[in-house]
Amino acid sequence: MAERVPELALVTGQKMPVVGFGTATLSMPSDQLVSIFLESIEAGYRHFDTALAYPTEQPLGRAIEEALQRGLIESRDELFITSKVWCTHAHRDLVLPSIKETLSNLGLEYLDLCLLHFPVRLKLKEISFVFDKEDIIPFEMGPTWEAMEECQRLGLTKSIGVSNFTCKKLTELLSIAQIPPVVNQVEFNVGWQQRKLTDFCKEKGIVICAWSPLGAYGTSWGTNAVLENGVLNQIAQARGKTTAQVALRWIYEQGVVIIVKSFNKERMRENLKIFDWELSEDDSRRICEIPQRRGYSGDSFVSPNGLFKTREEFWDGEI
Repeated sequence: MAERVPELALVTGQKMPVVGFGTATLSMPSDQLVSIFLESIEAGYRHFDTALAYPTEQPLGRAIEEALQRGLIESRDELFITSKVWCTHAHRDLVLPSIKETLSNLGLEYLDLCLLHFPVRLKLKEISFVFDKEDIIPFEMGPTWEAMEECQRLGLTKSIGVSNFTCKKLTELLSIAQIPPVVNQVEFNVGWQQRKLTDFCKEKGIVICAWSPLGAYGTSWGTNAVLENGVLNQIAQARGKTTAQVALRWIYEQGVVIIVKSFNKERMRENLKIFDWELSEDDSRRICEIPQRRGYSGDSFVSPNGLFKTREEFWDGEI
């Protein structure tokens, strides 16, 4: 039986499921991805997070089409689809073509949410997470955001937002935006709780959406600060839950939307079983005392002679 996922209201009035299914992967056959996405819909996921920089928009679109044909969902409106504009297209004249390409890949008429992937611009080359640092060029926030606003006015996306923005960059954006961002998708987990950013976004009516909620364990840049955390393990054992479920429940209780990614059928279902129980005040206190450290360094954007000379500069000191 499919789990029912609660929803959170955005300032636009849209309802956003509080758990989304992450689709980022670099080396999986399209047909296999279609099957995985269909399994996730069967499990209860209705919120999907993709991006032009992930080679998953087309398989996700195929899965949506097949889910409709099979009656797993009655209409596209049951889904909340997020995609992102990659850094190569973070420019006034390139945002619209990027979103149109995304919609073509997905076979959809609109996105529910479109994000700027990073507050960075790259020279227009192949879309890839691997790039030369010499390709980083000045990012013009105002004109780029105006293009995002125009895409919302055109109905290509219902809402717009950002990803990996600091308090400083959000402050700059809010000072010029006619349509404020409704979401900031950032690294967020028990090992990187982003307290300053959380308070800032709450004050401004911006929903934080968590990528890497389990620390991206097993990746080249991930951390064991979540799944091998002694505090979480103790709480999980005491409550008869998995460590991952405790970590995700804590994020949910912070009012943060969670993007989980597991292509394992059992774990994708386990990740939704976090809504019929809660953490105690003591559990939450212990989790808030966990030492903090950013997992994703951002070093791919940093170089001594580049626009961002240090990690501190790239993250505006929020490290």
